[in-house]
Amino acid sequence: MTTKGAAFFDVDNTLIKGSTLYFLSRGMYQRGFFSKREISTFVLVNLRFRLTGKENPEEINKFKEAAQSFVTGHKVEEIKKIASDVYDKYVSERLWTGTIDIAKNHLAEGREVWLVTAAPQHMAELIAERLGFTGALGTIAETSNGVYTGKMIGEMLHGSKKAEAVAALAKEHNFDLSKSFAYSDSHHDIPLLSLVGHPQVINPDAFLQVKAIRDGWPIHDFRRARKISSALAPVLSRALYAATILKPRRRQH
Repeated sequence: MTTKGAAFFDVDNTLIKGSTLYFLSRGMYQRGFFSKREISTFVLVNLRFRLTGKENPEEINKFKEAAQSFVTGHKVEEIKKIASDVYDKYVSERLWTGTIDIAKNHLAEGREVWLVTAAPQHMAELIAERLGFTGALGTIAETSNGVYTGKMIGEMLHGSKKAEAVAALAKEHNFDLSKSFAYSDSHHDIPLLSLVGHPQVINPDAFLQVKAIRDGWPIHDFRRARKISSALAPVLSRALYAATILKPRRRQH
């Protein structure tokens, strides 16, 4: 059987600017699911997790507990509806278009495109569906009778767990990982990036950028392009306005 490569994308700060779980919690907060203090606590835990999660299992556990607490006792269909609204209101306008273009090129070349994220599975699947990607691997929350129990099925997809999930998916779908691509912004995903034959980094953190430069991994930094575009926009606007009001003098004969 002929094997083929696939493309795997991290989500937070690789595909979108910001945290998927934060946007989801924000949408739930606006609907009165919890207090401002509770969301502030989660933001702090989320920040500490992103900074120290690889080396500190205690921070990972704190993040897991905070993430689970959001949906515990709520109906699956209720959270799915909120997730859809959150995508429309927050996520869609924070997509990195450069990353979308890379993913679409993979699809055009016949590769499957999968999202791989620590975010909830339902949110990951929603984003993949909206963007026309093949599928998504995310953290799976346990449900009973259509209600979230507050427990996880398996481990949170973080660090080496992402690599393990992709390896299992590759075996199931007969992907050749030596022909596959992976993209991430975080040094936490080095195990995933090292798993494939074509690792590339997008908007890398400092640690990952050093690793990419040292190992010759391609770097895509769309943050710089956005900053340049934002800086040039007012200048171009003024130039276009000036062009409309300034008329060349007619030469006197």
